[in-house]
Amino acid sequence: MSEFDNAAPSQALISALTKLLKPVVQLLIHFQITHPYVSQLLKSIYLQVASESFPVEGKRLTDSRLSLLTGVHRKDVRKLRYEEDPITATTESKPGSISAQVIASWLSLPEYCDENGEAKPLHRLAANGEPSFESLVEEVSKQDLRSRSLLDEWQRKKFVSLDDDDFVHLEVEAFLPSDEFDEKAYFFGHNVHDHIAASAHNLIGNKPPYFDRGVYYNNLKPESIKELQSLSEQQAMKSIKEINRKARALQRKDSGKKGADQRFRFGSYFYFKSQEANKNSGEKDD
Repeated sequence: MSEFDNAAPSQALISALTKLLKPVVQLLIHFQITHPYVSQLLKSIYLQVASESFPVEGKRLTDSRLSLLTGVHRKDVRKLRYEEDPITATTESKPGSISAQVIASWLSLPEYCDENGEAKPLHRLAANGEPSFESLVEEVSKQDLRSRSLLDEWQRKKFVSLDDDDFVHLEVEAFLPSDEFDEKAYFFGHNVHDHIAASAHNLIGNKPPYFDRGVYYNNLKPESIKELQSLSEQQAMKSIKEINRKARALQRKDSGKKGADQRFRFGSYFYFKSQEANKNSGEKDD
């Protein structure tokens, strides 16, 4: 029995968790990830979080203490602590692709942007030390990737075009999601993790609070949603580009200096759904 079993959980929190978990469960069922699999995974995560975030100062975190904290049976605690768990004993998913990093740099480094802060056309090959597509790719990949290979792939995907003067033009907005599932899954995990972590920090009452705001309206026609979606995307991209440029400049300034061990994530999203679909699924309107 957990030491928290006698305390009734907050119904407001349970309601919020139910709403939060529904799209997660929908995703799990879609990819045929069953409840027993997730249950085992959740035990491992409970133990990992309890060990990392709830240590007892000056004392060893015993199996009994972990069992009390998490409600995971001591037998399972021992098994999961001291035996390799095939579910969680996997390597961390790879970070964002070289493509995403090159695009982010193209839209942030001043030598690759025009006076309006937009990605300027770049000569394909480096010449006389001038910024070029080749120098951009080399700066990001540390010469681990040939610029020609990336250019060919981007032309195939219509990310860029090459004009008659051998200048490369960026044809897509920054941070477009990749078609590759692994990369989408990587950003899904990291983006949603950081948003939930910020909200959990605020809900627990930790100070200072993180910025976490949203806009909600209902009783709108589909054409109004399209107008709002277009406006949201335009404004969000403007903010993301500006923060991307500032972050890259500060990273260059801070790199290698004492205390330069902080990270941050800023993002945006837009979601809409028919109110009728909510009613049919038994969900209440917000």
